[in-house]
Amino acid sequence: MSAAGFILAINVFVSGLFIAAFSVIALRSRLAVGARWLTLAYSMGVVNAALEFAMPTQQDPRLLGILIYVVSLSGFLICVIGLARHYTVRVPWIALAVLAVVSIVTNAILIDQPSSASLMRGMIYQLPYFGAHLLGAMVVLNSRRRQALDVTLVIFLLLSSLQFVAKPFMSLELGSPAIADYLHSVYAAYSQMMVAFLLITNGVLMLLILVRDEMAALTLRSDTDKLSGLWNRRGFEDRTEAAMLLARRAQVPSALVIADLDNFKTINDTLGHERGDRVIEAFARLMAEHASGRMVVGRQGGEEFVVYLPCSNLASALLYAEAVRRSFPEKARSLGLQTCSASFGVVELQAGEDLSGLLRRADVALYHAKKNGRNRVSATDSTAPAAPTFQGDRRRESRRPD
Repeated sequence: MSAAGFILAINVFVSGLFIAAFSVIALRSRLAVGARWLTLAYSMGVVNAALEFAMPTQQDPRLLGILIYVVSLSGFLICVIGLARHYTVRVPWIALAVLAVVSIVTNAILIDQPSSASLMRGMIYQLPYFGAHLLGAMVVLNSRRRQALDVTLVIFLLLSSLQFVAKPFMSLELGSPAIADYLHSVYAAYSQMMVAFLLITNGVLMLLILVRDEMAALTLRSDTDKLSGLWNRRGFEDRTEAAMLLARRAQVPSALVIADLDNFKTINDTLGHERGDRVIEAFARLMAEHASGRMVVGRQGGEEFVVYLPCSNLASALLYAEAVRRSFPEKARSLGLQTCSASFGVVELQAGEDLSGLLRRADVALYHAKKNGRNRVSATDSTAPAAPTFQGDRRRESRRPD
């Protein structure tokens, strides 16, 4: 076996490993659409290698040469689709189609000339590969994701594109192999070495990105309350503690709102848990709709909800809570409930206070809202344990607040 053939065999083995890895990710997560396309892309690489090994057995290698070019280019173009699907950006279908059709037709016309017979012919042969890698880099850049792995992938995609521009010059320096003698040429040995390096590097980077994002998705799912779609207790606490740290460093105020649906047990007991779940979902949507992108909105459990408002003082938090309180009865009526309300406790973060202390003071404010008649917003500040601030139209109830 020639040196180029040996390296090509290694590339087949490496491609097989990546096919297995991408397949596992695709099978484990139905949302990992990009992994399926990347599996197909690396499968095209294996097919391409098999056709390369079959080339010396052909008396007329032209048809097989065109097929090799089509399979090889298709693998790179499919890889671009896989990246676009994973990064959830628009697939450049028109650019991919034009690149594929023009390059395949052009190279079919020029098939009788060795790919390295002249600098111009070599460029015509290699530029589509150059373009495919540029499209891949553009896809990642268009996603606006700038984490270390994403930036590194862009860099290596650009390096990969440049090596295809360099190949025509390398072929002139090392000699021009005929199609059937490609695997026995010095040019093929160097070319396959470059392909092996970039195949492994780009493959490892894409695999790491897939694993990173899949782990992030799993974390997101574990931190999300399934019924409401808001953060669950753990998800809320993790993100709020990080936001509180930033607020302290920036020396800006922040506040917290805790909400509880009034008489929710009655809804479950009289109308059933399914109707109760619809009320939970409706209130969660209302909380999220009134919240800005910086706020952290969570469901603490049962019918209790909590919102952290960074860069907000007590007055801003009161306005948010009152807006939700006023909107909820109308939302409830759309579900066929005529008497449905919520109570709110509002506090502003004090110097040196942690999240547990903030939640305890918010609970005190919520207790006062419940005790003083429900369907209202109560607040505490640094000087008063609790003071009713807004009150709704519902009359005061004498029974124990819930």
